[in-house]
Amino acid sequence: MKTSELTGAALDWAVAKCEGEGFFVLHGKVFIPDWEGVDDPYLFCPSGSYNDGYPIVERERIELRGDGDGGWIAYDNLNPEQRGLTPLTAAMRCYVAGQLGDEVEIPEELKEGVE
Repeated sequence: MKTSELTGAALDWAVAKCEGEGFFVLHGKVFIPDWEGVDDPYLFCPSGSYNDGYPIVERERIELRGDGDGGWIAYDNLNPEQRGLTPLTAAMRCYVAGQLGDEVEIPEELKEGVE
């Protein structure tokens, strides 16, 4: 699947794969067991939660700007820009593209999470 088309849980799954966390999918959502001292599985949603996504944006030095049409463009010094309807969607696509490339094989159960 094209990285530029990933959204929702499919994009979150790809980000978790990049992060190398021990993660699992349950009911179409991505969870990380015992993440940062949380005893219960943690719902990991970097494409929709600033608590999960922004630390990646900061660490990877991903730049964001509006595209003039209501969407967002994310880029860094090493990878081509990625677009999205929200800043985090664009930024997480940029991160995944840099780590995994323009195509990502995602689990069948998450293929509904694309634009």
